[in-house]
Amino acid sequence: MTAVWKKTAALTLETAPFAIRAERASDIVAREALLDASFGEGRHARTCQRLRDGRVPAAGLAFTAVHRGRLVGTVRLWHVSAGGVPALVLGPLAVDASCRSLGIGAALMAHALVAAKARGHGAVLLRGDATYYSRFGFSARKTGGLALPGPFEPERLLALELRAGALDGARGMIVATGNKARRPRATAKACAAAAQAA
Repeated sequence: MTAVWKKTAALTLETAPFAIRAERASDIVAREALLDASFGEGRHARTCQRLRDGRVPAAGLAFTAVHRGRLVGTVRLWHVSAGGVPALVLGPLAVDASCRSLGIGAALMAHALVAAKARGHGAVLLRGDATYYSRFGFSARKTGGLALPGPFEPERLLALELRAGALDGARGMIVATGNKARRPRATAKACAAAAQAA
């Protein structure tokens, strides 16, 4: 499904429509370049990355934003256990610097949350700025008993219940529970080349 978002102002370079669609395999290179530009080379060492390493995003919950045929935004949600309670963790959310005034980040968030709720998920967690994410309903009210696998600021661990009471009693470590990523199967030709190089 692709959603087209338009600002109400007259269409100019700054207000041209963008589309949000399901992430595609062909998006990988552009998505990774966008994430590198947004978060820097150290992004793989971030605490929440430990919840994503070696996993695939939750089914149907990885989205990209496209503007003028170019990938300019990304958001993904991942399965986790929040102290024994099933939940999703959102991230990373990134928008190309040249398009940040178009409302793409907010549209990606809204789209992802609606899709997660439609798929029956009860809660979404993230690590981020409460001032920005509070407009989507995120707060630290139900995260005080939760911890991330690495250093984090407790006031930046936020949650949104998509179903009332979904995080009641959630205490303990947040751990990844999603499907593991499959490693590409090596072809016979690649195996022979590797054996010759050894």
